Amino acid sequence: MRLLLLGCSGFVGRELVPFLLELGHTITLVSRRPQPFPAQAGDRLLCLKLDPADPASWQQDSLRQALAAAQGVVNLVGEPIAERRWTPEHLERLVSSRVRTTELLVEAIARLPHPPAVLVNGSAVGYYGTSADDRFGEAAAPGDDVLGQLCRQWEAAAQAVHSPTRLVILRIGIVLGPDGGALGKMLPVFRAGFGGPVGSGRQWMSWIHRHDLCRLIAAALEDTTYNGVFNAVAPEPVRMADFAAALGRSLGRPSLLPVPGAILRLLLGDGAQVVLEGQQVLPERLAAQGFRYQYPDLSAALGAATSPGLR
Repeated sequence: MRLLLLGCSGFVGRELVPFLLELGHTITLVSRRPQPFPAQAGDRLLCLKLDPADPASWQQDSLRQALAAAQGVVNLVGEPIAERRWTPEHLERLVSSRVRTTELLVEAIARLPHPPAVLVNGSAVGYYGTSADDRFGEAAAPGDDVLGQLCRQWEAAAQAVHSPTRLVILRIGIVLGPDGGALGKMLPVFRAGFGGPVGSGRQWMSWIHRHDLCRLIAAALEDTTYNGVFNAVAPEPVRMADFAAALGRSLGRPSLLPVPGAILRLLLGDGAQVVLEGQQVLPERLAAQGFRYQYPDLSAALGAATSPGLR
């Protein structure tokens, strides 16, 4: 397929772009960086240095032509959620990077005489709010906290896309990979022998290995039976304490030193909510779809994410 990718130049994109190229797809990547993947540059990978949250970018002929030629679009644009304090300015960037970009994309699709066949749009398990005990399938209502309402607006912007474009929304959990995300930050600490659960240790972590997320995105692009919202998580959510213990075992290191929640709140303010609170999210629709995970259990996922040469 001819694909247009937005927001795929970071942690997820580092595996997604080479993976889609391996499958034979042709990619135009929109990024604020000049060329995020120089090793893959060639006839089947074109990078446009544009900001998709800027309306002026959508007036550029290069982007308009790439969208007009695309058979599929993947939109994962979004400022990182849990890496900075949630100042009013940062909250505005969290919203505009996701919601405004998606609105601009959908408006541009609506102007096309031949729109793309499929739009795979990101969202997050933060849609459901947080809970120590509830279990959330795709039919659950959105939370009334900041992240719940942000995801609701993000999804609403995507749902404005008109037929015949097939829409797939992925509510993505904590993505596991060695070179970024939550695991990438935890690995140096655990390898030094100072690892342990963050906060109470009882909060839920709904996770997915990065390779399975890439396989899911590819399946959503190629398989026309994928439609609507899917929880992009593995079938076994775990408590934070169990995650820390499993990571320690995988590395052969102790995992007994907890990180007090107060320290994280001091560093990240409201952004600490993403780590200190959680939700038990189940991939009910992926199970019904018959999606087969390569890493359905945490031990195998952590083993792959921490072993050189595995993905």
